[in-house]
Amino acid sequence: MKYLQLIRYQNLLLLAFMQLIFRYGFLKFQNIPLALNHFQYGLLVLSTVLIAAAGYIINDILDQDTDNENKPHKVFIGKSISENMGYNLYFALNVTGVGVGFYLSNVIQKPSFAGAFIIIAATLYMYATSLKQMLLIGNIIVALLLSFSVLIIGLFDLLPATYEGNRAEMGILFSMLMDYAVFAFIINLIREIVKDMEDIDGDYNQGMSTLPIAIGVKKTSKVLLVLGIITTLILLWYINSYLMSNRLYFAVIYSLLLVVAPLILFIIKIANASTKKEFHWLSTILKWIIFFGILSVLVITLNIKYNG
Repeated sequence: MKYLQLIRYQNLLLLAFMQLIFRYGFLKFQNIPLALNHFQYGLLVLSTVLIAAAGYIINDILDQDTDNENKPHKVFIGKSISENMGYNLYFALNVTGVGVGFYLSNVIQKPSFAGAFIIIAATLYMYATSLKQMLLIGNIIVALLLSFSVLIIGLFDLLPATYEGNRAEMGILFSMLMDYAVFAFIINLIREIVKDMEDIDGDYNQGMSTLPIAIGVKKTSKVLLVLGIITTLILLWYINSYLMSNRLYFAVIYSLLLVVAPLILFIIKIANASTKKEFHWLSTILKWIIFFGILSVLVITLNIKYNG
């Protein structure tokens, strides 16, 4: 169990679930060719998960002092798992993940795409060693990596199966993946800043430079309040423009109740949140918003199918 907790198995399950939903709850419902077979797509998910797990491990190895202060009950490196074992796991997971990515890149006859996996692994290492200590840069990197795990589906499953006759249709599907990638980026960016508010004491003592440390918790709350309102307005516009106009009423109700409503709750609560417990609760709310937001692609797909 300690190894599963070290690699944040719940986050990895969410990542895998997200990639499986886009494939089997969205793309498979479309009348289009896909580049990867079931086994190969499973390998794409595995590769993403392994590299993400390695990222969590290297972050824990290099962040022991801060974690001991912020969340001592969640520290495993140096306690139940040796630092040496941590490094061995890190290298093993990275090498396997990048190796699988290299194999898949050759399967779709685009060997240069293997660079994406190397860049992700290298970025996660740079994040753990230096980028996370830079104001907002670390938050943006983590949010971008989650959104890229959506876009990589398009790169490996849609792009290689695109030809002149289906270019327009594939473009629409890729743009939908892009919409979800942007959604994942914004919500995860907000969540990363909330986590910085939760960990402000330990981060400050370790000389970190996070937004709450730089401008204070109250001003950071106002920034997140504005970001939350802008995101809510964009979502309402999107629901009205794409779901309401196509009479996808079940998808509209789902999106309002399970994505927009929790986001409004977040906006209301962030204005006056001040304790570690409150920030942790808000971070959990945002994780559920990401989960239900991703699941909406299946709801929309089924709504279209059974409306037709």
